[in-house]
This record gives sequence, C-alpha cells and structure tokens, in this order.
Amino acid sequence: MPATPVSARQASVSALRLGRVAAMGALAALIVFAGVWGSWGTAQHVMLPKGRERGTVRVSACAGDVCTGPFTPVSAGASARPRVELARSVVVRRGATYDVVLKPGTADAVRSGPAGVLYAWLPLGGALLLASVVVAGGMRLTRAAWLLGLSGLALLTTAFVASQ
Repeated sequence: MPATPVSARQASVSALRLGRVAAMGALAALIVFAGVWGSWGTAQHVMLPKGRERGTVRVSACAGDVCTGPFTPVSAGASARPRVELARSVVVRRGATYDVVLKPGTADAVRSGPAGVLYAWLPLGGALLLASVVVAGGMRLTRAAWLLGLSGLALLTTAFVASQ
C-alpha cells in the first residue's frame, strides 16, 4: 500500500526531528568532552600528586597572567627553588602563600588541595553551562538542560568560594 501524503509528511518531520536531536546531542557531548579535555591538563597534577614535588609558594610578584615566588618543598624528594610560576587568577594575591604541586620537569606550579581541584575543573564548569543551552534549545530536553546548567554553575561557584 503506498504511503499517503499525510503519513509521508509525518515520516519526514520525524526524520528531521531525529536528525536535529542527534546533531545537537553530538554537539553537546563534544562540548562536555572539550571541557573535560581542557580541565585534565591541570587536574591530573592536582588529583594525582604522587611522585610530584609538593610545597608552598609565597607570591612575590605578578605580571601579566603569571605570578612568581619562591618554592618551599613539603614532600620528600622535592627541592627548594628560588622562583616558580603560578597562573594568575582573580584570587591569587601578592604576598599570599599557596599550596602547590609542580608540573614534572618544569617550574610551573599548580594550586593543590580542594581549591586547586575545583580551580582545575573550571573549564568543565563552563562547558556544562554551554552544553545546557544546546540541550535546551536544540534537543528540547529542559530537565536535562537544567541539570547540566546547575551542575556547571555549582562547580563555578564552589571553585570561587573555595579559593577565597
């Protein structure tokens, strides 16, 4: 039996809807994956500090997007350094002391502890916020969008509060 014009139209509308949902789902997944990828570069040093040099940095100078200061070791096998670099953020202040982990083979320091973990995952928080807009608008899944958006907002807020 040949398809009627109404059923053919319904089939094409369903196919377009399925294509839109699949494309937006892939885009949302790509955004979240990019957030995880962007966060992991820093988070791996903070979350897996075994075998890395741990210590404190007293920030003595800030210029551009980098703050510097002397490194005082607290872990076995770490050596004191006269100058290491710490990424400058809103909460890094001159004269303050921060717990850090050094990236292997470099003089780059990454904040450690709960504030460092949350700060490392900030790109994921932003990706969750962006993905929530894609899920709400492209997939029309409002509950899932609210869950993604509130998760991203909670991550960003707790990172800011914890780093104060």
